[in-house]
Amino acid sequence: MPPPPPAPAPGGVVPQPAWPGAHSQPPQPPLQPPARPPVQPPPAGPPIPAQPPAPAQPPAPGAPPPVPTAPAQPPPGQGHPGDTDTNPTESTGHLLLSRGAPVEIPTPDADPAQLDATRAAVAVLLIGPAGAGKTTVARYWADRRAVPTSHISLDDVREWVRSGFADPQSGWNDHSEAQYRLARRTCGFAARNFLANGISCILDDAVFPDRPVVGLGGWKRHVGPGLIPVVLLPGLEVVLERNAVRSGNRRLSDEEVAQIHGRMAGWYGSGLPIIDNSRQDVATTARMLDDVVARSLASPPRW
Repeated sequence: MPPPPPAPAPGGVVPQPAWPGAHSQPPQPPLQPPARPPVQPPPAGPPIPAQPPAPAQPPAPGAPPPVPTAPAQPPPGQGHPGDTDTNPTESTGHLLLSRGAPVEIPTPDADPAQLDATRAAVAVLLIGPAGAGKTTVARYWADRRAVPTSHISLDDVREWVRSGFADPQSGWNDHSEAQYRLARRTCGFAARNFLANGISCILDDAVFPDRPVVGLGGWKRHVGPGLIPVVLLPGLEVVLERNAVRSGNRRLSDEEVAQIHGRMAGWYGSGLPIIDNSRQDVATTARMLDDVVARSLASPPRW
């Protein structure tokens, strides 16, 4: 039979067996800290006046310059005055971005780097009818610039609307006009923000000289007076051929293409630079665009 469990010691404490070879010790009562007399607070005296900060001492001759302290950071979520981006923190890696302001016209005494068409931060509006090659030329030009450059297509932004998309081919109405206006405003907002953060941009749109609703006034308001408009206007036969290979709602009827092309001819005599790319390939047209941008920076067109 196994031995019975040890009888409880006085006070209800069960003695535990010791490790082999250890000397068993009788249970000791817990130690009680000695009682301390209550601490009396010191008598209240007159308030001690605040000491003014010590004046800064000039550095000793030959001593290293003092290390400047970092400026105080604004509270989280507030950012810098006038900036709505997230405050940078080491844990998130968010960066503050400059807010986009209207693009201004370069001054005559501007830095030569600001007048270099291949390196200047510019905003270009490429105008032309459907089938003129605006998107192809704009992408090629943006891909091969020596500085960061973005391409913003009005048609792409318009087609962000999926359900409820107002296709102008179904008829021009209040809904299609509202979506055109919204797309232009969105493109202008993006262009200003790209420029404010050192990224040039080229926008493309079919702007009509005889229709204020889709005219240059909206682009000038949304981007700024420094926007450089350039008209890309090949011959009608070329436009019809290029339109024939398009698909989806980007493809128009020959009658619509001819009508739009005829209205675009109103840009002749407007003072805007016009590139006829009927017989030029994309690379040559992009070089011609560089020449136009250079002239526009040196002598901005009035529009």
